[in-house]
Amino acid sequence: MSKIMVVYWSQTGNTQAMANEVAEGVKEAGKEGAAVEVSSITPDVLKDAPVFALGCPAMGAEVLEEDEMEPFMAEVESFAGGKQIGLFGSYGWGDGQWMRDWEERVAGAGAVVVGGQGVIAQETPDEDALSQCRELGRKLAGLMP
Repeated sequence: MSKIMVVYWSQTGNTQAMANEVAEGVKEAGKEGAAVEVSSITPDVLKDAPVFALGCPAMGAEVLEEDEMEPFMAEVESFAGGKQIGLFGSYGWGDGQWMRDWEERVAGAGAVVVGGQGVIAQETPDEDALSQCRELGRKLAGLMP
């Protein structure tokens, strides 16, 4: 697969805006990127992808969205070993624990979190957060052959 998939779930549009910036960073680096809602694809699309990104806001008690993103992530975990995965999302409360848990989960599945940590934004992503998302996209593109 030559296209870098940026798969996200967004309730208010904040994480969607971040996904679009990640995909833009991929394109800036000369690769093909696509931001797609998690409800529009299956995890199988990512099985052969060495590099991709996942985005989800913090929900409830700082967890992934439970109806779509959590089951998607559970399936991705089964084949994540050896992959390079970028993580991003927004939050409205707390201190980002959902992202630290997600990073540990991805690493525990044998994947590498691109950049060492996920990109997070409190509420609406500001220009700094959007810039970090574009940089994540460039890093993802740099990992593709």
